[in-house]
Amino acid sequence: MVDAAAPRSRTHYAWVMTTALITGSTAGIGAAFARRLAADGHDLVLVARDTRRLREQATELHDRHGIEAEVLTADLSEDKGIETVADRLGDRRNPVDLLVNNAGFGNKGRYLEVSMADELTMLKVHCEAVLRLTSAAAGAMRERGRGGIVNVASVAAFVPRGTYGASKAWVVQFTQGAARDLAGTGVRLMALCPGFVRTEFHQRAGMGTDNIPGWMWLDADKLVTAALADLARGRTLSIPDPRYKALMGLVKVAPRGLLGGVASRTGRKYGPR
Repeated sequence: MVDAAAPRSRTHYAWVMTTALITGSTAGIGAAFARRLAADGHDLVLVARDTRRLREQATELHDRHGIEAEVLTADLSEDKGIETVADRLGDRRNPVDLLVNNAGFGNKGRYLEVSMADELTMLKVHCEAVLRLTSAAAGAMRERGRGGIVNVASVAAFVPRGTYGASKAWVVQFTQGAARDLAGTGVRLMALCPGFVRTEFHQRAGMGTDNIPGWMWLDADKLVTAALADLARGRTLSIPDPRYKALMGLVKVAPRGLLGGVASRTGRKYGPR
């Protein structure tokens, strides 16, 4: 157990942060957030579907960094899972000061090649869960006058390509709109839009990545460092890499039809994450 009286070195993201809750924490970007925040001395609530992996992750982070790591098993494609996490976010006795909505997945296949059940599950996780968890966290944070929420989207949000891109575009628009509505309350919201990141994301979806140029791949730990810096600056949108910033600048002026073709060639029907 951690001595509550022992001094800790905490990174300040414009507020003193005590606990961060991360969904999809056991792999990829979520795991990178967990490593970085634990190293900075913040306690964690780790959320994923695999209890064994969660416990292993919690033990490792506790032993390495001396932080408290709470395990919360939840499937965000189900109402029960969303409600479990929302209840934890709304707990006023054990407040969460940073929420990272990272859970997500990709479907392999073009529109009408993917089952309707899988499409709806994606919308449940990427949109409904993000809405409900953001709302639960933001309500409690507004009462305290501080807090931060990072909703992980994708640069696919800016490219016309299927349900994945559409769901991530919703995350961006929702997050920036909510950030405007909560301006002045002490609650910060930011949409994080990475490109291709070396994680388990594509492997889990059975997606090949051989056609993706090496320069397009990002490191998850560096991405998280850039994202937290953007959050501290008060940005509502983070594209944490100069290469992707330049690409998204071109996207603004490129014809929509051309963008769809490029997405097909580089994203293999699913887009970056």
